[in-house]
Amino acid sequence: MTDEQMVAGCLSGDRIAQKALYQAYARKMMSICMRYAPNREQAQDILQDGFVKVFQKMDHYRGEGPLGGWIARTMVNTALDHLRRNKPFEHSQDLTEAEHLHAVDERSIGAMSADEILALIQQLPSGYRTVFNLFAVEGYPHKEIGEMLGISENTSKSQFMKARAYLRKLLPKETVEMHGR
Repeated sequence: MTDEQMVAGCLSGDRIAQKALYQAYARKMMSICMRYAPNREQAQDILQDGFVKVFQKMDHYRGEGPLGGWIARTMVNTALDHLRRNKPFEHSQDLTEAEHLHAVDERSIGAMSADEILALIQQLPSGYRTVFNLFAVEGYPHKEIGEMLGISENTSKSQFMKARAYLRKLLPKETVEMHGR
């Protein structure tokens, strides 16, 4: 079934089209949810809520970009909704002095598998993880991240830098030593 057929079927309430859409995109969307959630159970909750929104708001999809991109954006927004309810930025401060924190050595994570990297990202505190994903993975600028999360641009920047420093500490010791650090 093509994306166009799945969209048309979903718009008419066709359960077969909904199932086809879910099967076509669930795995990729779960990986997005896993990046924002601290564990698989919460990621599954986000995924389920995200697909409910996809089916409810299918009439908002205009076909101007890839369907997968529209669904991914819906999943990210659903993950952010979940995070806002838990208020991960409630105690964050606008700390520009965080700029001195050391960056993650990209060479040391280059040898790690995607699952290992995901496991490290999931260990980040919620606020760090959210900003890290939005900036490093999704590619949003800090100004837009700040607007999305209700924090300042500088807070977004400092959360990202702290996330990178935190990830550096989480890297397996042998991975860091392997690259002379």
